[in-house]
Amino acid sequence: MRPSKPLTGGGVQQSRLPDTGNTYRTEGVLVLGAQIRVMGVQEQYPFDVEAVRADFPILDRLVGGDPESPGEGPGDDTPLVYLDSAATSHTPDAVVDTIADYYRGYNANVHRGIHQLSQEASVAYEEAHDTVADFIGASGREEIVFTKNTTEAMNLVAYAWGLDELGPGDNVVLSQMEHHASLVTWQQIGKRTGADVRFIEVTDEGRLDMEHAAECIDGDTQMVSVVHVSNTLGTINPIAELADIAHDHDAYVFADGAQSVPTRPVDVEDLGVDFLAFSGHKMCGPTGIGALYGREEILEGMQPYLYGGDMIRRVSFEDSTWEDLPWKFEAGTPSIAQGIAFAAAIEYLEEIGMENVQAHEDLLAEYAYDELTDLGGVEIYGPPGHDRGGLVAFNVEGVHAHDLSSILNDYGVAIRAGDHCTQPLHDELGVAASARASFYLYNTVEEVDALVDAVGEARDLFA
Repeated sequence: MRPSKPLTGGGVQQSRLPDTGNTYRTEGVLVLGAQIRVMGVQEQYPFDVEAVRADFPILDRLVGGDPESPGEGPGDDTPLVYLDSAATSHTPDAVVDTIADYYRGYNANVHRGIHQLSQEASVAYEEAHDTVADFIGASGREEIVFTKNTTEAMNLVAYAWGLDELGPGDNVVLSQMEHHASLVTWQQIGKRTGADVRFIEVTDEGRLDMEHAAECIDGDTQMVSVVHVSNTLGTINPIAELADIAHDHDAYVFADGAQSVPTRPVDVEDLGVDFLAFSGHKMCGPTGIGALYGREEILEGMQPYLYGGDMIRRVSFEDSTWEDLPWKFEAGTPSIAQGIAFAAAIEYLEEIGMENVQAHEDLLAEYAYDELTDLGGVEIYGPPGHDRGGLVAFNVEGVHAHDLSSILNDYGVAIRAGDHCTQPLHDELGVAASARASFYLYNTVEEVDALVDAVGEARDLFA
C-alpha cells in the first residue's frame, strides 16, 4: 500500500511549491510512494531511461502559467509529468534535427525535378518508405502508402476498396472497442453500400468475446477491422486468431495499429493482416504523417482514393492511367519532411529496441494499475495490469474525469480526459468519460507515483 504522505530520507531536500500546496516535490523529481518499491521497479528498466529523457528537452518544461506564453510566465514553476503519449508522443532531438536538415539542406519537391535538390529529396522520401516497410515486416515500399495519419489510412481503404466491393448482403465486422477512426468510417460506408456492420462484444474484463467473434464472422463477411491495442482499455487483441477466422471465410483483415506499432514489435506476416494503419506522431515522429500497409496484390486491384499530380502515369482528355505502387495512392505534393522524419523516428526506436520499449511500457502500466488499485476509490477499465498495453483508463469515485484532469494539471501531470474517441465503448461501460494515463519510453516510475499521489489528493478533495 502507498503511504498517505511522501517518504523522506536519503538526503533528499523537499520543498513545497506555491501552486496548490498539496504535493511535495524535490528540485528534480517528485519524492512520492514507497522508495524501496520504486527502486525495485527502476532496477527492472530495460534501458537507461534518463539517457533517453535527455533526448527530449520538452520533458524539462515547467508548467502552470499562462498557456498563451508557455514556459515564460511567473506561474510556470511546476515540473511537467507527461502521461499522454497515447494521444501524441514527444519528439527526440534526432527527429527534430532531421526535419531541420531537410528544410536547410535539400528542401525541394519530390518526383518532379531533374535538379539535384529534387533528386536528393526524392531519394530520402522513397527510402523512408523502405524503412517503414522493414519496421513492420512488409515485403517492400510497394506495400507502404504514406497518409496523414491512421484515420486517413482507414478512410483510404474504406473508400477505395469498400465502396467498390461492399453491397447489400455483405457485412463488415468491428469490435465494440473501436476508435471512431474505424467505427465511424465503416459505419458510414455501410450506410452508403447497404452492407451490415457488426460488433464483436467485449467481456466484463475488457477482452474480446472470441466466441461471439466466431458468430459474427461468416460467409458474408468481407472485412474484419479491429484495433490491435485498445486506446481505452489497453486490451491487446488476438489479431492473428481473428485473421485465421476471417481468412477461413475469405474475408480481409484490417488492424488498427495506432497504439501497437509505436509500443511493441509488430510484424504483418506474423499477424496475418491484409491492412495495417498507424501514425508517426504516436511513435516519436512528427504530426501529419502516417502509414497504410496493404498487401501488394490487394492494393494493385484498388482504385485511387485521391486524384491529381504524382499519382498518374499518362493523362489525356479522355482518360488517365495510374502510377505504380505506392505512388498511385499519394496524390499531390506529399508531406516530404514529415515522411523523412518518420523514418528517423523509426531508426531512433530501433536503436532502443522495440522489445525494450514494450518491456518498459509493460512495467509502468502494471505498476500504475497496482498503485491506483491500492489507492482505493478508483475504477480501472480493461484487463489486469500484467496483461495490457501501456495505458490505464480509470475513474475516481465522486470526481468527473474532466475535473480530475484539471486538478492533475495543477500538479503538472498531463493526462487525457473524455471518451478518447470511443463513445460507444464508454456507453457500454456505463460512463460518460474516463481519465487516461499513458506511458512511453521516456516515462519513469517516479512519474507514475506523481500521478497516483495527485489522484489521491483529488479523491480526498471531493470526498
